[in-house]
Amino acid sequence: MAITVPTDPRLANDTERRVWTALTEQLGDTDLVIAGQRVTDHLKDHEIDFLVAIEGAGIVCIEVKGGEVTHTGRDWLQRLHSGRIKTIEPVRQVRQARYALRDFIEKDPRWTQGRVRWNHLVVLPNSQFSPSFALTDCPRWMVVDRDDFPTLVARIRDVAHSQKQDLPLLTATGVEQLQVALGGRGLPQRDVVARALQNEDAADILTDQQAVILNATQLLTRVEVRGGAGSGKTFMAVEQARRLANQGQRVALLCYSHGLASYLKRITAGWSRRQQPSYVGEFHDLGIAWGAAEGPDESQRNAATARFFEHDLPARMLELANALPDGQRFDSIVIDEAQDFADSWWEPILAALGDPDTGGLYLFSDEGQRVFDRKGTPPVPLVPLILEHNIRNTRQIATAFGPLVDHPMRFLGGEGPEVRFVACEHDQALDVGDDEVEALLDDGWRPEDVALLTTGSRHPEQKTRQSEGTQAYWDSFWDAEQVFYGHVLGFKGLERRAVVLVVNDGKVMERSPERLYVGLSRAREKLVVCGDPALIIEIGGPDLARRLGIGD
Repeated sequence: MAITVPTDPRLANDTERRVWTALTEQLGDTDLVIAGQRVTDHLKDHEIDFLVAIEGAGIVCIEVKGGEVTHTGRDWLQRLHSGRIKTIEPVRQVRQARYALRDFIEKDPRWTQGRVRWNHLVVLPNSQFSPSFALTDCPRWMVVDRDDFPTLVARIRDVAHSQKQDLPLLTATGVEQLQVALGGRGLPQRDVVARALQNEDAADILTDQQAVILNATQLLTRVEVRGGAGSGKTFMAVEQARRLANQGQRVALLCYSHGLASYLKRITAGWSRRQQPSYVGEFHDLGIAWGAAEGPDESQRNAATARFFEHDLPARMLELANALPDGQRFDSIVIDEAQDFADSWWEPILAALGDPDTGGLYLFSDEGQRVFDRKGTPPVPLVPLILEHNIRNTRQIATAFGPLVDHPMRFLGGEGPEVRFVACEHDQALDVGDDEVEALLDDGWRPEDVALLTTGSRHPEQKTRQSEGTQAYWDSFWDAEQVFYGHVLGFKGLERRAVVLVVNDGKVMERSPERLYVGLSRAREKLVVCGDPALIIEIGGPDLARRLGIGD
């Protein structure tokens, strides 16, 4: 049976179905038949009813006409089932399409066959033509009528083989290259930057529930939107900031982590000036923008560093916020991943509002992702709004991490591959994770779509990239040619199409369930988990283990 594209085409009528059936049944296993091939040149749009490529012969473009077809000596006429007669031009139609397609193929750099044998035929399964029929542009051999139809492929093969004898025959390689070239060339590749920028009009991708909630906040100035992983909190935070800025407000869009800040900046950078928030980035960098000292290298995790960022810097930011002139204060502040904020951070945030009592404060949070050893609570009353839908993850992924979600969720994501669990010792998990990344790439996943995340020690590649500086490290998140290596603590609010989660903790820690929850929920379509089954059972419980396939 021939190679068919598409496998089950939508054909215009029963006549085309008869031709398709004959072609697929009579062609060889290495031959190619394509239905409804379109091609556009500088003259017009063309459509070839059937394109046939026969190994050892050539390429033939076929125009099919049903009903009764005749020729007056001047015009082609077709009698339709309704009895109506219309003038047609099947020969000119297929000839122009043939030359347009040949030109397209030969300009493709992947086509290495040069000029091969191309021809065209008109197939009229319901009509009969005399053996003596001939037109200046259509000899008898170019027409396949109802008497010729039982040997359709033999006729095609003869035409492809016998015509243009000075040109080479089509090889198996030529058939393969033809199919590749017809898929297009120079295609724009999907990249994460483009995907981020498309959220310029974030309202278009919001679920009905999200849209209702955002519309409701027009009447509210102090709101906390709570939702689980994949519920679209970040999209909503971004859209809320855009809406407020578009209303003429001076807005700050804040978060805690470097990675999420990088993401937010990329999104908002593509907006019009009117829609851009006045400040986008990390809470601590806002203080530095006001004039606070940068402090120690935060990658050096020690008591002095923790004291500076958790206490000294927020205290200095409060002083600076109180001294801000009115023109530098914010009408509203939007905070994504607000559960990451410490108690000491809320005072400078409120002080930075033009009106500390009524200024807008919009928080987006998930208590299940409280992975840091701090527990801050805004010191002002907030109206709680709940997101119940997961729109990020496939059903398979969302079902897997379901036992770690502390409130009911409805999963709206589509179907995808099953979650894969690879059992190994925790100290072998990094090596196993590397193997799984290679397997994903071999399966056709693009590097830009893949992330390896750890729950314990960082991957050596992450350490290397971070040694080049924070900015350079997060630039690699947007690099279309690299797999991203990160830690679940820094990946909150972010996602990848495919994630290899390496559970390399040596023991259960205080925030292990939250870390596992974050890691399991970052993949949109493909999730691979590597780790010690006993440790995962201890962290997440038997229900989670069962859903990951542990013990099957």
